[in-house]
Amino acid sequence: MQVLKFGGTSVGSSKAIEQVCQILVKHKPAGKYAIVVSAMGGITDKLINAGQLAGAGQEEYKSVLQEIETRHLDAIRELFPITAQSSQISQLKKKLNALENLCDGIFQVGELSARSLDKIMSFGELISCVLVAEKLKQQGLNANCKDSRQLIVTDGNFGHAAVNFPATNHNIQAYFAESAADYTVLPGFVAATADGETTTLGRGGSDYTAAIVAAAVNASVLDIWTDVSGMMTADPRIVSQAIPIAHISYEEAMELSHFGAKVIYPPTIQPVMDKRIPVWIKNTFAPEDYGTLIQDSSERSMAVTGISGIQQIALLTLEGSGMVGIPGFSKRLFEALLRERINVILITQSSSEHSITVGIHEGEMLRAKAAVDEEFATEIHEKKIEPLQVEKDLSIVAVVGDKMKNHHGTSGKLFGTLGRNGVNVRAIAQGSTEKNISAVINKADVKKALNLIHETFFEKPLKQVNLFVAGAGNVGGKLLEQLQQQQTFLQEELGLQIRVTGLANSKNMLLSEYGIKLSDWKEQLPQADASDIPAYIARIKALNLRNSVFVDNTASAEVAKTYHEFLQHGISVVTCNKIACSSDYQYYKELKELAKNYNASFLFETNVGAGLPVINTLNDLIRSGDRVHSIEAVLSGSLNFVFNNFVNGANFRDVVQAAQDEGYTEPDPRIDLSGVDVMRKILILARESGARMEMEDITNNLFLPQACLDAPSVADFYDQLDVHADHFKQLLSNAVAAGKRLKFVARYEEGKASVGLQCIAPEHPFYNLEGKDNIVLYTTSRYREQPLIVKGAGAGADVTASGIFADIIRTAR
Repeated sequence: MQVLKFGGTSVGSSKAIEQVCQILVKHKPAGKYAIVVSAMGGITDKLINAGQLAGAGQEEYKSVLQEIETRHLDAIRELFPITAQSSQISQLKKKLNALENLCDGIFQVGELSARSLDKIMSFGELISCVLVAEKLKQQGLNANCKDSRQLIVTDGNFGHAAVNFPATNHNIQAYFAESAADYTVLPGFVAATADGETTTLGRGGSDYTAAIVAAAVNASVLDIWTDVSGMMTADPRIVSQAIPIAHISYEEAMELSHFGAKVIYPPTIQPVMDKRIPVWIKNTFAPEDYGTLIQDSSERSMAVTGISGIQQIALLTLEGSGMVGIPGFSKRLFEALLRERINVILITQSSSEHSITVGIHEGEMLRAKAAVDEEFATEIHEKKIEPLQVEKDLSIVAVVGDKMKNHHGTSGKLFGTLGRNGVNVRAIAQGSTEKNISAVINKADVKKALNLIHETFFEKPLKQVNLFVAGAGNVGGKLLEQLQQQQTFLQEELGLQIRVTGLANSKNMLLSEYGIKLSDWKEQLPQADASDIPAYIARIKALNLRNSVFVDNTASAEVAKTYHEFLQHGISVVTCNKIACSSDYQYYKELKELAKNYNASFLFETNVGAGLPVINTLNDLIRSGDRVHSIEAVLSGSLNFVFNNFVNGANFRDVVQAAQDEGYTEPDPRIDLSGVDVMRKILILARESGARMEMEDITNNLFLPQACLDAPSVADFYDQLDVHADHFKQLLSNAVAAGKRLKFVARYEEGKASVGLQCIAPEHPFYNLEGKDNIVLYTTSRYREQPLIVKGAGAGADVTASGIFADIIRTAR
């Protein structure tokens, strides 16, 4: 015998019921079939609403009953020919009249009891059972409808009745032994006491009804038809990358269903597991899909089968020194909760016995606290224990898999993934069977956590990185171009999906949880909200996306002051903005510490040499135990361009103007020519070498006359360059006379740093440095006789963007 169950969406409309009938027609009667059906989708909620309105003395219940009647009448008219509608409508009216009389009585009394509510809720399944059975008869099948209340016997716990299995099994076996029908349609969810009072098996109880019937008749298989193609590795409404699970064990299915998987009602598994009856979850609307087969453990190699979660959790913690070594505290705690009929979802206890923590549904926390504090009133008064501590706004995420116990490091991967992304774990529970690892986290982190865990265990080929970009000018624009160009390569070769989920400039800010289309960001950004740095940061935090990276392409001091807000939320920071790392040492150190403490990356390679691996090379030397003796460098592409073009016959003013026109200098060239930019760069290298140094500790040997620096405007500055033309000619002539070239050099040696214009001899590595290239010489314990040289283009939007791009990839890997 085979048992099939169809859920509310599967019988939710006339079209859906016809689809169910087509599925059943394909099941040729090679034996008997029991078909368990739910109420039409949404009807049970309407029935509950009608009962509650009636109990509250509100006549609106009549409108709700009318909606229920209209819904079923429409289904009858669409399902059956006119000649067959009369009898169907008559049966429907009879049931609805009984329902209306029941609600009228409740309205008169002004009270809705659990017993009355069970009776009201039963009408949805009782009506849909008749509709499906009659439609099957019309299809020419030998079908009938059997009221489950005549088969399933329960206690009187209305709302969630417990089944009397000996009596129930006897009734089911006796009925099917005598029934001549090939297809017997039964209403799910409903049952009755031994006295014939209607009871229900709990929301989702239609699954349970099907499992009870399947176990009683030793069915060959139990099919559960729903609106999804089987159990998923995660809730697809939260994790868009979730995939169907083809095979799963009974134990795994039970764990997942208890921890929030909605496809199957938790008690369903036990009856069929005891009889080792396979359960096949199928999609009514895609019947060719394989679905999920629940049976004995398969040979699947993956450690984790699925992940799930429970929302609206509260943690209760009982603690105190008076608990240590004293038996009975746990027993009394659970008895207090039992008296209030409060279900405990998670338990964890410290090895010191100083505390015990349990997780319950948040809606029950006030009753729980009152009950527990009353139970331990004496101990609380005597200061032996503390009043019960209650924490709310929490959720549980659970990782489930039979094979986890045979895979080392599963827990480490789980908690490492959460920790690296700033998801704080409040409590942990792991069963002795090692089939389930549960973690309590903040409710706001659930979506992020589930996506992270799913990515870790199910999406190894593709890791998603979410970028929040500040600055969309020259460098930012080039970065976006490069990201768009490399999308396919990153996915295919590195397994990275890099999405820009936030983009802001000085005027507008654009955010999209699902990513900004890079092909038309220039059109989207001007239409977005007005730019507001605090609001941008707040929205980034609110999105709380996994693997988030803040990318600063600006030169803004205001933006640089916000890095700590990202790092302390586990959001990595990549920046070409030198201000943060060259500001007060304390802030620089704070950022480095925050990155370490919150498992975030703080990367700023482009602060010194644009796309050149200047800082990474230095870090590799130090991490491997080398010691830096000195750093000598030409670190300004703009200054190198100026002095490479300042040759005999050239006017210094014209060369500076050309550099500005080419975009090699800042709009105010004094920022470059004053050496301040180079001071920041050598300061950063000194700090990365381990020096505790401030900007004022660096000696700046200025070559610009003070009058040039003090000019009130850029135009006046250029005028002063003309005034002091002889000064610059003299600098050049002195160098030429000595057979040398002018270079603006930064130097750090044994705790001291300086910058300034120098005459470089032909044998020096700096002598032949052309164009806007940069060069850095590291003299270390290992590179004492021949310095390690890093050389290449050190300016330009393209190379700077590529350096930022490389840092973004480092954060992901």
